[in-house]
Amino acid sequence: MIDGVVPEWRKSKAVPEVPIGLSSASVYPLSVHDAFACAADLGYDGVEVMVTNNSASQDPDALIHLSERYDQPIVSIHAPTLLLTQQVWGGAWTKVRRSCEMARIVGCDTVVVHPPFRWQSGYAEGFPIGIRDLSDEFEVHIAVENMYPWRVRGRETRAYLPHWDPVGQGYRDVTWDFSHAATAREDSLESLKALGDSLRHIHLTDGSGGSFRDEHLLPGQGTQRVAECLQFLADSAFDGVVVAEVSTRKAKAAGEREQMLAAVLDFAREHLGHVARPEWTAAEQRTR
Repeated sequence: MIDGVVPEWRKSKAVPEVPIGLSSASVYPLSVHDAFACAADLGYDGVEVMVTNNSASQDPDALIHLSERYDQPIVSIHAPTLLLTQQVWGGAWTKVRRSCEMARIVGCDTVVVHPPFRWQSGYAEGFPIGIRDLSDEFEVHIAVENMYPWRVRGRETRAYLPHWDPVGQGYRDVTWDFSHAATAREDSLESLKALGDSLRHIHLTDGSGGSFRDEHLLPGQGTQRVAECLQFLADSAFDGVVVAEVSTRKAKAAGEREQMLAAVLDFAREHLGHVARPEWTAAEQRTR
């Protein structure tokens, strides 16, 4: 933790050694409210809030209300640094600063950010130092996420600065996303080993590796060695959070989205080596 600061949810809630959270992006196009409800129903350990155009995702008071109502701590804030959220919270540094402010208000210690786009040259030039300064100012981990090269007509184009791959960039904290790694055709296990102590946060998902798109498949449905990576984390000194960030947009039948997210939770628990408890069995949760 930054300078020994431990978020309140770590102190007040009994959580496994490696907690498993649910990203609000995993219930899209449903709301952040639905993410908290789903996480509680299935037995997740907390929620990562992706800040979007949804008003509740931008309102710390609303998020605290949802957290208390569903007894789901907020484990991380995902800053609105995606292409689809370019109009949220103004300029790039304002997005990061406001995300840090909200993290402190809601009681979590991790903020996820994407690296700058190449057209954000001014932001990109001071990005590594600026991220470190804000991290120190707010006493939060600002975990820079791995991305992937964009490909146009089969040729790679440089979309992110200083690079889409955080390995070797000197970041103090990193988020690793398995779907992004698949799109970049990287070996996640080797990258996790290379990141060492800078690995702070995990987006649990998968990808086929044969697509230029960011697929966010359920873990085990793609080509990444996700199970081995989770086992590696369980055996290491990793003290961050594993957050399910998968696409459930194709869910149509009643309960199908919940079944998908329950399957992700079961996968994570199995390969992180969590001790089985009746209240942790997602299959049983679905039959209550």
